[in-house]
Amino acid sequence: MLSRINTIAFNGLETQDVDLQVQISSGLPSFSIVGLPDKAVGESKERVRAALNSLGISLPAKRITINLAPADLLKEGSHYDLAVALGLLSCMQILPLEELSNYIALGELSLDGSILRVNGVLPAAIHANRKQKGLICPAAQGSEAVWSGLEEIIAARNLLEIINHFKGTQLISKPQKESLISETRYADMSDVLGQESAKRALEIAAAGGHNMLMIGPPGSGKSMLASRMGGILPPLTAEEALETSIIHSIAGELKDGRICFERPFRAPHHNASTPSLVGGGRKAEPGEISLAHNGVLFLDELPEFSRASLEALRQPLENGFVTISRVNAHTTYPAKFQLIAAMNPCRCGNLGTPGFECPRAPQCGIEYQSKISGPLMDRIDLQIEVHAVSPWELSEAKHGESSKEIRKRVIAAREIQSKRFQALGHPELRTNSELKGKLLEQSVVLDNDTEQLLIKYAAQNNISARGYHRILRLARTIADLQNSEKVLKQHLAEALSYRRTMPQRKK
Repeated sequence: MLSRINTIAFNGLETQDVDLQVQISSGLPSFSIVGLPDKAVGESKERVRAALNSLGISLPAKRITINLAPADLLKEGSHYDLAVALGLLSCMQILPLEELSNYIALGELSLDGSILRVNGVLPAAIHANRKQKGLICPAAQGSEAVWSGLEEIIAARNLLEIINHFKGTQLISKPQKESLISETRYADMSDVLGQESAKRALEIAAAGGHNMLMIGPPGSGKSMLASRMGGILPPLTAEEALETSIIHSIAGELKDGRICFERPFRAPHHNASTPSLVGGGRKAEPGEISLAHNGVLFLDELPEFSRASLEALRQPLENGFVTISRVNAHTTYPAKFQLIAAMNPCRCGNLGTPGFECPRAPQCGIEYQSKISGPLMDRIDLQIEVHAVSPWELSEAKHGESSKEIRKRVIAAREIQSKRFQALGHPELRTNSELKGKLLEQSVVLDNDTEQLLIKYAAQNNISARGYHRILRLARTIADLQNSEKVLKQHLAEALSYRRTMPQRKK
């Protein structure tokens, strides 16, 4: 007796077909799984045996062999349990093999026969839709699979429901899309008293998708400002929401099948390891930079992160993706995130505050800020100083604009960018931060005086070619916020004011 069930393996965001073959033959009673399974897959035979026993189904006292083809592809995870169980049931002629061949199955089994949640249901459903097959998955994730556009979805709570469904005694209805999470409760920008220049810089960063660094003493409001960034960003488009949700599904962070249209905001602690930040580990899972795809990655206390972790950000910041290399595989994850970072001017944080500086000032500040390498700083478009707000200013300051009002201007600026990209024949671009090469030249045309100002500044401050182009992109965003077709001298001057030269060690 031989049966075959369709399931899948994951390699990053890519899905690959796995042909699960079940054979029950004469011989000494045994149950083996072959095809390069990991420990979780190897243990599935015990979960499957117990789940079938809970339904009163005993495995025959024969030689049972499960083969996962292709045999040279590593099979990882517990999502093969359901496919193994269905293969055994079809081989024992309890379920019809012909009908099961039209489905892709994945799910983890509990000992009582319940089907538990697994990672990757959304990309599995997209893969099934592409292959013109149905999907059998856990009931808790049926609404997640619906977002793929797939019509044939069997979202079951346990094995008994699947058996009854195929026997015609019980009909499992198609799951419905869960209500969207349309608003994340970000704190409002109006709560921030003072700091008008920092608010302006955040608005520019949000409008053009630019990276930003805030340097200031403790308690000046850097983290408070950054935490409100999500409230001024435009919502995700349908395409962006699907991209982001696929990554979160692979990582097991897509809760209750809900797709969020608010941009992700990730804020890892500074003791985060390099694999947790950029991705990796035993299964090459996505890191924080991929979970922040199409959103914001906030790094507080930037110099406290390990040097290796910070340097690993350089390539994703430039290219928008990260490749994790292993001996037997290379996994690529998208990582088009917006970096918002904050740091103190020195270790004690009082550099530049009269009467409170430590005896080692200013050398302590030079050493502390030098932990951030020049190439990484070169990739940060806005570098601003956030000064402490005095008690007198706090008592007299009035509440400023709300996040909703700022968000309207940000959305308007992004619509201008979108129309420009359409006119230039590059509708795939989304923000000015992605402008490169000839497209940047076409988008930013400077008059002679404005161009000479930029050339003079770049020569005096030893600005690299990357920094030169980032200044142009930033000036383009400032012009868009003011609804100006041309980049004028005042737009460039403001962009230059956000470029900060890091202190150098004394020889």
